[in-house]
Parts: sequence; structure tokens; C-alpha cells
Amino acid sequence: METESQTQEPTKPSRYRVLLVLAVAELLAMTLWFSASAVGPELAALWDLSSAETAWLTNAVQLGFVVGAVLSATLTLSDTIPPRYLFAVSAAIGVGATVLIALAVSSFLPAVLLRFLTGVALAGVYPTGMKIMAGWFREGRGFAIGTLVGALTIGSAMPHLLRAIGGVGRPRLVLLGAAGLAAVSGVLVLFVRPGPYQAPAAPFDPGAVRRMLGDRGTMLANLGYFGHMWELYAVWAWIPVYLAASFAASGDPAPTLAALLAFGTIAVGGIGAVVAGVFADRIGRTTVTSGSMVVSGTACIGAGFVFGGPLLILVPFLLIWGFVIVADSAQFSAAVSELAEDNYVGSALTLQTAVGFLLTVGSIQITPIIAEVVGWQWAFSPLVVGPFVGTVAMLWLRRLPEATALAGGRR
Repeated sequence: METESQTQEPTKPSRYRVLLVLAVAELLAMTLWFSASAVGPELAALWDLSSAETAWLTNAVQLGFVVGAVLSATLTLSDTIPPRYLFAVSAAIGVGATVLIALAVSSFLPAVLLRFLTGVALAGVYPTGMKIMAGWFREGRGFAIGTLVGALTIGSAMPHLLRAIGGVGRPRLVLLGAAGLAAVSGVLVLFVRPGPYQAPAAPFDPGAVRRMLGDRGTMLANLGYFGHMWELYAVWAWIPVYLAASFAASGDPAPTLAALLAFGTIAVGGIGAVVAGVFADRIGRTTVTSGSMVVSGTACIGAGFVFGGPLLILVPFLLIWGFVIVADSAQFSAAVSELAEDNYVGSALTLQTAVGFLLTVGSIQITPIIAEVVGWQWAFSPLVVGPFVGTVAMLWLRRLPEATALAGGRR
């Protein structure tokens, strides 16, 4: 078995090479997440799905991720199995499930089951990638994990780009394209060796989860993350529908333009995550996260005012929203990696994401229901609750002694 900890200090070139390879692997693997959601309109027409059933093409992944993450955290898989192998096998399972949807599925139930399996598999990709990265970066960890989440964000947007450049009306092509990209990720990650700051493989310890739940600083960082997640995935899941409705209200349906703008809204968050990582390392994690949530929460309300408006107003608004809505995401993970027990950082990150993604099921499901009542113009307004709660939690954490562990004392 490979050794999971190294004693030598990493040189900057070596750790940045790891950062590049791992970021590309995460980007490619995460194309699976919205692969079916991006072609939801086509699949809904082919399989005669209601809006609630279409939402489950995304929610099944969220639930699968939660189940996979809970199992991983409870069994401390990312701390007991070499992370690169866990990542590679998980990516392969997600690829297989997506290929089956493209080639062998023609109805709702098997598609949902396979999307659930995809979510379970991705629980071995996203938190595991952060675990690997934390093993290579101690100083500058906010930037490193920000880069990783930035890559993940662009990967999540990729199916919309695949649809825009030739996948409108061709759902199978988008699904197979996403699966092909994700297959490459499983090979790439095998070239990433363990970092010098990666703790040795830890023994199974059922009490580890209880200690995580009882740690005040870690739980406030988690609460900030939960508020952030309430907003994030509902916006990502439904922004294409919001855009289609907005363009229809202005008299120009433009499905290709809507797909491109949906891609841009999500993908620009990749830049936001990297920029926020740089600033969080310099001025503090609670400062960056609370500031990001104030802006994104305001945008939840602002979306109603720009609805149906000219592109000159709509496009900058969405790009700013997309930039800030995910800018803080990596910093919650970085905070937990700094506050949790070293030997169980992987499990702490997995537990954080498990609960966060469970919350997204509610916000994703409730958004189209609200839209049926008030229209897509104001459907995102209730999401403001999440950023508000998250901001309060991070400002509370800022005042505690535990916050001195964040970003080298930069709260």
C-alpha cells in the first residue's frame, strides 16, 4: 500500500503541478453532475416528464451524493483508502451510469436510479479531491482549494456548453460527451501522489463523527456552508429555465443563447472561487465568505427586477451573481480543513458536503413550485434565507478564539 504521508517539504513547482492535474481531473469528473439536467427539456419531451419529475434528474444526484457522503464519512473511507484510488473508482462508476442513461434508458424511473448512483459515485470525487489537495498545501490552502472548486464549477457548467455547441435536441450526445470527459479524469488522478501534509491513514473510529458534531468552530463553518448551499444549487439547476422564461418575456426565445448564458453564469464562478481563495488567504475566510453571501443574497431578490430586461443589464447581473455565488464555497471547506482533527479531515469535509447537499434537495424542489405561484421572475427570492443564515454564522465564528486557526490567524 502506498504511504499516505511524506516528510519532505513540497517545492512550489511540484505542488502547483499537482494543483493543475487535480484541478483538471475535478473539472472533467464534475461534467457528470448536470449532464442530464442540461438536457432536461429534451428528456422531458422524450419521456413525457412533468416539471417535478424533471427536477428529480438533478435531485437524484443530490440525494445520491448525500447517501454516498454519509457512508463515506461514517466509514471514514477517504481517510482509510488511498484517496487517488477512491477518486478513480468513483469516477468510473459515474461514467458507467451516465453511459447507460444515454444508450439504454427510455423512461423516468431507471434514469432517476442511475442518476442517484451517479451522485453516490461523485461523493468519492469531490470531497476526496479536497482531501488530496489539503495534503499538498498548508500555506495558501484557501487559494488551492479555491482553484479546485473553481475547476469543479466549470466542470458543472460544461454540459450546458456541450448542449450549446451542438447538443440542442441531441441529449444522447451531451450525455456521452460528459461521460467521455469524466473517464479521462479517473486516469489523470492516478498520477497524483500523496502530499507531505496528508495525515497517515487513520483507523476506523465511529466516535470521530460525534467529535466533529460537537466542535463549535467546525459547526459554525458548516452552518455558513449550509446557508450557501441552500442558494447555490437551486440557482445552478434552474437558471436555464429562468433564462428561457426571461427571453420569452422579452419576445425572443433564443434557446442556444440561453444555454450559453447558463454556462457563463455557472462557469464564471470558477474565476470567483480562485479570486476569493487568494483574498481569503490574505484578509480572512470569514470576511470573504460573509461578503460573498451578502452580494449573492441580494441577487436572489435582484433577479426579479432584471427579468425580461435587455441583455445589456441581464448579462452583467448574471455574471456578477455567478461570480460571487460560488466564490465562498471553497473557503468553507478550507475552514473545516483547518478546524477539524488532522487525521479525519477527509471525513469532516465529507460530512459537511453531505448535509449541505441534502439541503439542496429542498431548495431545488421548492423553486419550481414557487415559480408556479409567482412566476420565474420571483422564484429565486426565497433563497435569500440561506445567505442570510450563513452570513450570521460566519460573523459569529469570526468572534470566537477558534477563528485564529483560520488562514494563519487571518479570520
